Amino acid sequence: MKNALRCACLLALSSVAHANCLDNPPAPEPAEAGAAALPVGSPQQRLQAMAREALSRSAQVGAAQLLAQAAQADLAETRAQRSPQASLSANLGAQTSTIAGAATQTGLALGAAVNVGAPLYDSGRHAALMDWRSSMADAARLGQLGAQEQVVFQTVALALDRNRYRLQGQVFDHYVRKMACLVSALQDITQADKGRASELVQARKSLQQAELLREGAHTALAQSEVRLRRFVGESPPSGEGITAVLMATPALADVVAEMPLSPELSAVTKQAEAAADYARVVQAGSGLQVGWTAGARGSAGGGSSSASERRSLSAGISLSMPLANPAADPSVQAAKLRAGAAARQLQDMKDAREARAREVHAQATAAVDRARRVAQVLRDSDTLRHATVQQWRQLARRSLFDVMAAEGDHYNLRAQHINALYDALQANALLHSLGRGLANWLLNPAVASPQ
Repeated sequence: MKNALRCACLLALSSVAHANCLDNPPAPEPAEAGAAALPVGSPQQRLQAMAREALSRSAQVGAAQLLAQAAQADLAETRAQRSPQASLSANLGAQTSTIAGAATQTGLALGAAVNVGAPLYDSGRHAALMDWRSSMADAARLGQLGAQEQVVFQTVALALDRNRYRLQGQVFDHYVRKMACLVSALQDITQADKGRASELVQARKSLQQAELLREGAHTALAQSEVRLRRFVGESPPSGEGITAVLMATPALADVVAEMPLSPELSAVTKQAEAAADYARVVQAGSGLQVGWTAGARGSAGGGSSSASERRSLSAGISLSMPLANPAADPSVQAAKLRAGAAARQLQDMKDAREARAREVHAQATAAVDRARRVAQVLRDSDTLRHATVQQWRQLARRSLFDVMAAEGDHYNLRAQHINALYDALQANALLHSLGRGLANWLLNPAVASPQ
């Protein structure tokens, strides 16, 4: 009778523990949030707001913009070199003159001259110089777009990290509450059955492990928020629902086809073209140079009345042709070699970018598949843990170690599911960046609408 009463008491305690430790309704997983159609622009506008705020605050983008403006000024300077150039010179000083080898007169002399000139023919040097400056200006403009792309990608990646760790923190918060509930229940149970003290020790150990996981997620969340504030300020917009914007994985063929339109690759292409144009500039500098000049000069004073006022006019054609310049050939050769090196670097970048796109696309596909598989296992895990708890209530069917193992597996699977999903989202964002550009895709409403 005493043992029966003891078993009844333990059964009642474990039943109360089970009732008190029932799971709260879990928060929707990211996959569910992304599956449904969202209000027009809601998550997309949040992500766009972050991107625009980051662009407006970025010193990197501001510096790239100034460099682009400087390159345009260089182009305007080069274009103006074909226009006539005029200069004015004047001098004032003492002058001594001797007449017939005897009389000497000294006085102040004032002179002034105006010269005008312009090139007529330069063996194609100015045209090559214009092409070089134009390519450099285009490269600088594309460099500005490349800087914007980097800032937008980093902002989106940090926003995704913030969501990842926020969801992980919610999962591990739930895990800690469940373990704390089991510890509390076991404290009551061990008061009636001292032989189950080892289960209480194990439960406390599981609680401490859950707390470590929770603290790790909260620390990572705090770090991601600090990094995000550097881009978007002290009050980052909410990232709720932004998974929907990046849920679809771009087709690999589309990414590869759009690569030539990416700001980074386009900038390197223009730099390679500029290197070839500069080689033409150096080569044309050793050719025939033809220009016209005209000038007028006048002077007064000098102590001689007969020469107190003098005027002269001049006009003509100037020609310049190097006859011997041993340094010309090596400089031309060096410029051509640098142009060849730039062309090979461009090809290497294209190959590396395409290989990177294939690698990231495989990672995205694998992450999506992993998330799907983990979701399937997660459903089975949820069924198993509930069955284990139910059998634990019956005392003889399952031990607390089975319950804690089932709970630990379940919450770790939930964390793995979040990681797999956000790995896929990060890979999708990188694929857009490797293609036409994430900034172009995201800030273009016709392109960035959720699929």
